[in-house]
Amino acid sequence: MTYEFDKDFWERHWQQGQAGGPGAMGGNPPNPYLARETSGLTPGTALDAGCGGGAEAIWLASHGWHVTAADISSEALARAAERAATSGASERLQWVEADLSVWSPGAQFDLVMTHYAHPAMPQLDFYDRIAGWVAPGGTLLIVGHLHTSGSTGHGHHPPAEASATPAAVTARLDGTEWEIVTAEEHRRTGHGGVPLHDVVVRATRLKGIS
Repeated sequence: MTYEFDKDFWERHWQQGQAGGPGAMGGNPPNPYLARETSGLTPGTALDAGCGGGAEAIWLASHGWHVTAADISSEALARAAERAATSGASERLQWVEADLSVWSPGAQFDLVMTHYAHPAMPQLDFYDRIAGWVAPGGTLLIVGHLHTSGSTGHGHHPPAEASATPAAVTARLDGTEWEIVTAEEHRRTGHGGVPLHDVVVRATRLKGIS
C-alpha cells in the first residue's frame, strides 16, 4: 500500500487521536534518544522538523534551547502549543505550520532534529533536505522507523516508504562535510506496549562547511 503523507493524511491522523487512535501519541513523553544524544550539546537554536505533538521540542526548550517547531498539521500544532503553555518554556518555542517538502526556514540552526516525520517526498530526500539547515559545527539528529518484514503500514506499523536504515542515512552524509557520531538500530516498547524498531543517526557538520 502506498501512502500520501500530505496535509490531509496528517490532519486525519491527529484528529483520530481524539478517539484514542494513533494521533493520541501527542501526549507521549519525548523519545528516549533525545536526552542521550543532546545532553552534551550547548543549548542554542534548534529546529524540530515534523514536531507532531511537540514533546521533543518542549523538552529541548525546557533545557534552554530556542526551538522552531514545524509541522504540516494544524491539529498537531494546536495540541503542541496547548501542552507547551504549561511547560514553563513556551517563550523559547515558535510553532510553524509548514509543508516540509517545500518549506525552508531561511536560516541555519545549531541543532536540526526529526523524530518519525514522514513528509510528502522520499524519506532519504527529506533527510538530505533538513541536513542543509544545520549550521557549521551544528548537529543533525534523525530518529526514524526501520521497516521490518510483516509491517504493513496499518495501526502502529510504519509503511515501507517511511523507513530507512542507519547505513542508508549515513551514506547520504558526505564524509568531507560530516562526522558521524551515532548510527544505530534499537528495539524498544513504546506507548501502550507497542514494539518499535528505531533508527538513530547523529552527525556533526564540520566547521567551515556552509
